[in-house]
Amino acid sequence: MSLGPTGASLDPEQAENFEDMEKQFAVKCVQHMSTYWAILEKARGSKLRLTKMDDDIYEHFKKEFPEFDPTETIDEDKMKSKEGKERWRNFMMAYDKKVEDYNFGTMLRANPKFEYGEKETIFAVRMQFYAIEIARNRLGLNDWIYEREHPNKAK
Repeated sequence: MSLGPTGASLDPEQAENFEDMEKQFAVKCVQHMSTYWAILEKARGSKLRLTKMDDDIYEHFKKEFPEFDPTETIDEDKMKSKEGKERWRNFMMAYDKKVEDYNFGTMLRANPKFEYGEKETIFAVRMQFYAIEIARNRLGLNDWIYEREHPNKAK
């Protein structure tokens, strides 16, 4: 469904399903978030592969965002600033036709030390999620989730 050319006003008569689309989008985001959390509860993040391209994504991410510290809280304002959006757009476009739903919206924890929550979660696109979560997983920053669920399992 096209909503018309960029900058065109939205005709309410033509957008009757827009609210349903938003609900479906929200449901898909929550499903993705819940599924990822459930996986982290069942397996150490440091042992996971999120895509077939994890190694390439990780190396590309480190090259393009050398200042990014996966242990720290994400600066959402910096990430979504004009410069931040441009950097992320350039990064993401490398995965067009390589990673399914690479530009689809999803939820991302702002800090790896916390669960998903209203104040701890930001809206991001799938490639931001993959890049950041792959980096966190490589550093073992998500292993605490598994360890909390399985306190008797040895490291």
